[in-house]
Amino acid sequence: MEDKTARLTILIDPRKKTLFEEICAAQDITPSQVVRQMIREYIVEHADGRELPDWLVSAASKGRVKV
Repeated sequence: MEDKTARLTILIDPRKKTLFEEICAAQDITPSQVVRQMIREYIVEHADGRELPDWLVSAASKGRVKV
């Protein structure tokens, strides 16, 4: 799958960050895992005909975050 990692820094309202971290903890999942899954899903949904690797498409469909 993914060989290397890169850092992505985002700015977020501290109240939203706290709620996000609390909800993630309650679901026994890390905030990073949730963000990576959302990014995979976003890429697949907005690929606009780009050819995507199978591992990305299957990972996006398997790990849908329940809202």
